[in-house]
Amino acid sequence: MTTTISNSILSASIKHSGAELFSIKDNQNNEYIWEGNPDFWGKHSPVLFPIVGTLKNNSYKINDKEYHLPRHGFARDMEFELIDKSENRVVFSLQSSTETLTKYPFEFELQLIYTLNESSLTLEYKVINKGDTTMPFSIGAHPAIALPGNFDDYALEFEKEEAIKYYILENDLISSQTKILETTHNIVPLNYELFKNDALIFKTLESKSLTILKDSKPYVKVAYNDFPSLGVWTKENAPFICIEPWLGYSDTDENSGDLYEKEGILTLEENKSFDAKFSITIL
Repeated sequence: MTTTISNSILSASIKHSGAELFSIKDNQNNEYIWEGNPDFWGKHSPVLFPIVGTLKNNSYKINDKEYHLPRHGFARDMEFELIDKSENRVVFSLQSSTETLTKYPFEFELQLIYTLNESSLTLEYKVINKGDTTMPFSIGAHPAIALPGNFDDYALEFEKEEAIKYYILENDLISSQTKILETTHNIVPLNYELFKNDALIFKTLESKSLTILKDSKPYVKVAYNDFPSLGVWTKENAPFICIEPWLGYSDTDENSGDLYEKEGILTLEENKSFDAKFSITIL
């Protein structure tokens, strides 16, 4: 099943499976979200919960008991319930279940809230701890922006001038190797060589927005005030770029395995809720 919201400028369509955004179109029928061709990558904009990235040995411990989670967790592969809808806003909910408790021993509700406002779509994540213990979690976004035409015609413009340090992935884990992304006036021309070692992982950035330029003109802006970390990723010859606001990231080789000790993890007290949102603006 899918649900569509719209206003006079944009429409956005979301699958109930994973509450995954799969389309943003303007009123000229131009599509801004990657089509999900499995020859490159069969997703569009999955939610990453209750972890972001990869766990060491795909496992973790809570109170000395071992659990297993795949990369980016399980929420993206589960059916969400539509709990509220208006013309320009929709709310989806995923509740913990017998199935989730075998992988992640915490009672929760995860809501994804999509709201259109003029030429922007806001994606809001609400995490509710419905259990009686402190709940560790990470959450992140993975929207793939479609880049029609020549990949080399596009560039990324960071909001601020800064030394942009990123971490290198090794076997899907964050290594100790870092590099500085070379920019000219905050701008990085896109080329596939940038992603030869997989995603660029930025643990911290002063910039709280990233603008995709097409032929040096603003194309799409992703603003992520609530997210300290960011992933940027594509695949060889793929006509998309993923701009991924994160709260959390992959393990390192030194990780103890205790989820409460994981670098970048969030914790939520019983009966409390957590909110974070970001926006995609068509320029």
